Amino acid sequence: MRFLRRQFLQDGELPFTDVLSEGTITQALKALNVVWLDRIYSPLVTLWVFLGQVLSQDHSCRAAVARLIAHRVSRGQRPCSAETGAYCRARKRLPEAFFSEVARRTGRTLDSQIDPQWLWHGRRVHVFDGSTVSMPDTPENQRAYPQPDTQKPGLGFPLARIAAVFSLSCGAVLDLGIRRYAGKGQSELAMLRTLWHNFLPGDVMLADRLMCSWTDLFMFKQRGVDSVTQLSQRTADFRRGKRLGEDDHIVQWPKPHCPRSMDWQTYKSLPDFLTIREARIRVEQPGFRVRTLIVVTT
Repeated sequence: MRFLRRQFLQDGELPFTDVLSEGTITQALKALNVVWLDRIYSPLVTLWVFLGQVLSQDHSCRAAVARLIAHRVSRGQRPCSAETGAYCRARKRLPEAFFSEVARRTGRTLDSQIDPQWLWHGRRVHVFDGSTVSMPDTPENQRAYPQPDTQKPGLGFPLARIAAVFSLSCGAVLDLGIRRYAGKGQSELAMLRTLWHNFLPGDVMLADRLMCSWTDLFMFKQRGVDSVTQLSQRTADFRRGKRLGEDDHIVQWPKPHCPRSMDWQTYKSLPDFLTIREARIRVEQPGFRVRTLIVVTT
């Protein structure tokens, strides 16, 4: 990541100018019904400058505007003002949904242009992962993304939960979600269920142990999507099931109790067992302790 960051900053241009096009930005603004006057800090230029500010070692707005001035002069354009007020106001006018929409459109464009040789046995592999982010403790942020109830008022920061679907072939984000950190239906697993439409028959879903859920593994399999995760709460017993090799077998997972997120009729329609392959993998790196993990796949 440090190497890529240096490449972007040494290029001399604003970052991602070859990927983020005017057409992508216009489509995103049109989808969100955002009207913008065409000035120096257009949505495209504002996003370019903002990304450069994040990637740079100097995160100040003054340095970000200075890079824009250098960019304009190198292209024979008149330099803009070195004051940062116009840039800060332009950045604040961009709605939160704008960044998500641009990420989706850019990622899907990149994914559609990949070399078929980058696919895994001709199949698309999508990675799902999530994380949390904190933000400045302002009344607006607290209303949208309140801090957890376990923290006393004034002693914590607003928290948001984010999750994304990546293309393993090109590394681009294809879709993403952001929601409150705490509360019913705010987990990463719940966010995955809102992003199901990104997975098509024949795809492979690659995720961490949090996604190792019987119900979701079955739902993906029913859609023609295979899953690969790390074993979570279950215990693997390689003496049972159909043996495929050393530390590699096929077993039947019995249906768990009805989850709270599912109605009784849907639960009754599920099969009694789910066929799962479990394999113990040894991760050996010179100079590091050998790690052992159990991979679960449909």
